[in-house]
Amino acid sequence: MTQAEQLKQEILQKTKEYYELVHKPVQERKFVDGESRVNYAGRVFDETEMQYLVDSSLDFWLTYGDYSKKFEKQLSKYLGVRWTFLVNSGSSANLLAFYSLTSPLLKERQVKRGDEVITVAAGFPTTVAPIVQYGAVPVFVDMDLTHANVDVTQLELAISPKTKAVMIAHSLGNPFNLRAVKEFCDKHNLWLIEDNCDALGSTYEGKPTGTWGDIGTSSFYPPHHMTMGEGGATYTDNLLLKKIMLSMRDWGRDCWCESGVDNTCGCRFSQSFGTLPKGYDHKYVYSHFGFNLKVSDMQAAVGCAQLEKFPIFVEKRKENQKKLYDGLKDLKELQLVETQPNSDPSWFGFMMTLKDGVNFSRNEIVEFLENNKIQTRNLFAGNMTRHPMFDSMVLNTDYRIVGELKVTDKIMNDSFWIGLYPGMGDDAINYMIKKIREFVESK
Repeated sequence: MTQAEQLKQEILQKTKEYYELVHKPVQERKFVDGESRVNYAGRVFDETEMQYLVDSSLDFWLTYGDYSKKFEKQLSKYLGVRWTFLVNSGSSANLLAFYSLTSPLLKERQVKRGDEVITVAAGFPTTVAPIVQYGAVPVFVDMDLTHANVDVTQLELAISPKTKAVMIAHSLGNPFNLRAVKEFCDKHNLWLIEDNCDALGSTYEGKPTGTWGDIGTSSFYPPHHMTMGEGGATYTDNLLLKKIMLSMRDWGRDCWCESGVDNTCGCRFSQSFGTLPKGYDHKYVYSHFGFNLKVSDMQAAVGCAQLEKFPIFVEKRKENQKKLYDGLKDLKELQLVETQPNSDPSWFGFMMTLKDGVNFSRNEIVEFLENNKIQTRNLFAGNMTRHPMFDSMVLNTDYRIVGELKVTDKIMNDSFWIGLYPGMGDDAINYMIKKIREFVESK
């Protein structure tokens, strides 16, 4: 072992000792009712994440590198897909996924400005933002309150000659009806993007969510199923979409050389492109108006360690959801989300909706829980068409709405959710059940 290798091992050992001294006691701190805060989500890690992070930093390869390649291969293997592309956030993953459908390489299936994309308004804005930013038209359909997902009976009502794609998220880990949505897309020759940011680890008919459509997306922001701080990914089995996403993620370049590598194709200075001079350096030929969405290798290093634990994370989320469901299912005032038939969700959150006619408001129960140190969240935007960002948008020109979005508005007014992430022990779960029951029974 060289002196540098020996020193590196000593640093990694010290990193482990630092974790055990500083971070481990915090993660193992005993839960105390009414004193300990119950966050809706949080990081779950040990010395491995910190050691991988330090190992990457010592190499000082700051951009996409070996850990990034390793993560992409491992996530592809986990999902059973051919290609995964790491990006710097889940929002960037949605941006890359949608913009890949606007490539001229797709010919008659290219999404053009003014074309329509079917989606829902009850979700996170960055599922819809790329559609609007490009100049396509989002078409909003209503939700199914039972499963807190897209109402598939509305899809045929949304179709028009301009419809080119469907882009929908799996709500809080519960898969939407993939069989119905996929058959609808196949029938009308539509692209399907699955926003899988809240559902990594979920399956539908035994197949991972995110792999049913043409492209799936994930987020690795700290509250999500696993984390690398900031980060995200797109994944696909489609060879042409793979080529487009690689180009658009990396500045729009035509070259497919890995970072730091030259002349993979062996004809860097001998090809012709557009009206460029023959032999123009292929590393600086651009086939798309792209972005730079790559992640740093240090973030990917954390992700590699998280992936090793990921199956345990998924099982813990399922266990916590079952405990919450069993502890609250008899409350007649609250409608709990039911598992989508034929699915096995990797739950992101536990959503409840006040039934019509109850004598308290969503804000009252949420305020009670927050005052008792239980963090709550709405289903993100609720109905994003009612937000200020739509004030400058023209209905039936910049966007369309199918029907009246009555269930979406119900979710906006009466739904909220609490956490169930793997860092929660039984004490925290039981405390949330106790406090929810205490409030409801007091009314």
